[in-house]
Amino acid sequence: MLRRRQEHARKAQFVRHRHKPDTGEEKPSTPELVIFNLIFILNFTCCSCVLQYSRCVIVLIALATLLLVCMASYHFLSPKVPFLHPSLSSSLGQPQTCSDPCNIVLVESIPEGLQFNSSTAHPSIFQAWLALMNEARSSVDIASFYWTLTNSDTGTQEPTAEQGETVLKRLAQLSGKLSVRIAVNTPVGRKNDDLRLLNNSGADIRTVNMRDLTSGVLHTKFWIVDKKHVYIGSANMDWRSLTQVKELGTAIYNCSCLAADLGKIFEAYWFLGASQSVPSPWPDRFTTRYNKDTPLQLPLNNTPSRVYLSSSPPSLCAAGRTQDLQSILSVMEDARSFIYIAVMNYLPTMEFSHPKRYWADIDTQLRRVAYEKRVKVRLLISCWASTQPLMFPFLKSLASVYDLKSKLDIQVRLFVVPASPEQKEIPFARVNHNKYMVTDRVAYIGTSNWSGDYFVNTAGSALVVNQSSAPSSETTVQSQLRAVFERDWDSAY
Repeated sequence: MLRRRQEHARKAQFVRHRHKPDTGEEKPSTPELVIFNLIFILNFTCCSCVLQYSRCVIVLIALATLLLVCMASYHFLSPKVPFLHPSLSSSLGQPQTCSDPCNIVLVESIPEGLQFNSSTAHPSIFQAWLALMNEARSSVDIASFYWTLTNSDTGTQEPTAEQGETVLKRLAQLSGKLSVRIAVNTPVGRKNDDLRLLNNSGADIRTVNMRDLTSGVLHTKFWIVDKKHVYIGSANMDWRSLTQVKELGTAIYNCSCLAADLGKIFEAYWFLGASQSVPSPWPDRFTTRYNKDTPLQLPLNNTPSRVYLSSSPPSLCAAGRTQDLQSILSVMEDARSFIYIAVMNYLPTMEFSHPKRYWADIDTQLRRVAYEKRVKVRLLISCWASTQPLMFPFLKSLASVYDLKSKLDIQVRLFVVPASPEQKEIPFARVNHNKYMVTDRVAYIGTSNWSGDYFVNTAGSALVVNQSSAPSSETTVQSQLRAVFERDWDSAY
């Protein structure tokens, strides 16, 4: 009897609850409330029968599963906002391809008196610099190590300094008519008459104190004209680099895409000259999308090309920029049959560090590709009055990796620029100052010597050109650079 009364009371309570007057408040419909109501109803129903209770549990599980599936579907099917790293998103304005009619020309300085029994010849760097200045209509930006374009700068009376003096005079004329900006390593221990003349003529000069910033120097050598013409190579702003030192570089005309990217490296130097500190990370405006993994695709001399610019040291590389050392190692890794290298200095050490440090990144890579891939390696290294004797044992060690039976083929030769008694009196001249590498697939033209300091704490840059998809190799930069190397390798020097 008591049980029936309790059951009757519960039914009455439920009926009163079910017919409770509407207050006008809308209850929030949430997954939790739905499940709660289901549980409440099923709890009432289960009082009548155990069998019904079991069925309700099954229904509850099914409904809960359905609810979870719906929630998951909403999560995965709802639109997402893609995340872009701030340092990379800003570079998306750069096109991956460039339709500019880019024209590239290898240029050289051949020291006075040097003659080759070869038809391989290219315009002079002096001619290229004059051409760039003649093209200038709005701006000239120059990144440089130092300035000694006149005889008075070097304490000489050489007639061959005329070319350097001509360049300085023409730049001074331009400085009064258009924007001329010069980023230069902070001069050490001497005044600079060239820069003073240019500054008085209207040029903007910024010195970059790399010694304080990275414990190195600003060793870069490039020009940007009207944001569409560029020069990059081994030649310093020095009259000797035009007539008394062997140099190699390249001039590229009508190539705004590449000039804009090189401009980002220049703007980094310009920024450092004002801030006197290295930002970390670099602001977005210095970011690039062109590197060894995603090169700029453009026509060079009507030949399909993949191009990018590398830079050093790592602390000066903004997001997306390939470090110069990684560029060199990558070009070596990509080689299939040969690697030809022409540099002034080659040392697997930190050349200027104290205490002395061994640094074998490039040396190890050369030995590895020679052994694992049987790639033929040739090194043409300079020998002159300032050559460090320490370099020779390391070069001999590399040259010992030679055994035709085992198909190991690393060879080393020294290049000596001869000098007359008068030429020997010219300080820091009569040397092969080249800084390039060419493989069966790629041309690399840089501004750095090959010892650790130049990649760890010294500012340098390089142009990397891959035209391996060209229908014929006769007109490629790679084939022209290879011809230069083979001319020098087989020469009497």
